Amino acid sequence: EILGAIQSGDGHVVVGTHALLQPDVKFAKLGLVIVDEQHKFGVLQRAALRAKASWQPDVLVMTATPIPRTLAMTWYGDLDVSVIDEFPPGKKPVQTKLFEAKNRSRVHQLLRNELEAGRQAYVVYPLVEPSEKVDLQAAIEAADHLRTQFAPFRVGLLHGRLSSQEKQAVMSKFQQKEIDLLVATTVVEVGLDVHNATVMLIEHAERFGLAQLHQLRGRVGRGEHQGHCLLIHALGRIPS
Repeated sequence: EILGAIQSGDGHVVVGTHALLQPDVKFAKLGLVIVDEQHKFGVLQRAALRAKASWQPDVLVMTATPIPRTLAMTWYGDLDVSVIDEFPPGKKPVQTKLFEAKNRSRVHQLLRNELEAGRQAYVVYPLVEPSEKVDLQAAIEAADHLRTQFAPFRVGLLHGRLSSQEKQAVMSKFQQKEIDLLVATTVVEVGLDVHNATVMLIEHAERFGLAQLHQLRGRVGRGEHQGHCLLIHALGRIPS
């Protein structure tokens, strides 16, 4: 029924996910393509969506993440740029700080200060379980350690190997302030909107891409309180 409405033109505005890229989705007169969170789509995927039009449609791509290819296209004049550089009323820029691994105790003190003030926080790791090949702290192992270190604050664990029901249960508890400190992998990159969360602590920040770091930082500072993004790296001194 929906596919028929799209093909006949009875559906004037079509909102969808990557499912819109499927061959059986045919448009009557596609004139405008809007791609939100464009870093989640590949170059060929965006091209496939444009190709569903009988002529060259207008295309608007949106992202809060710096993308090298997109920046190159703006440089060579293939893409016009509109920038929204104002924050919503009451929202403050997130303070981002970089720390060497040896200064982790300082980072944890900043984190504890926010928890004691009644705020919530994320601690993100690049792995779910310890790996013999990669010397990185893993989320499961770290959660056990942080439960002891930050007692009596409540620590939760969220990662991609949990079932959908388990993920939803953990996220609901965090949103309802039943979890103070959420230890996670990049599964928290999108979809969580908790205004009381003010700290995003990222362990082994050198293991994440630029787009991932921007997305993770965007999870905090969404309310009236100051947001903090604390990056811990193991690369030695990094020029500022």
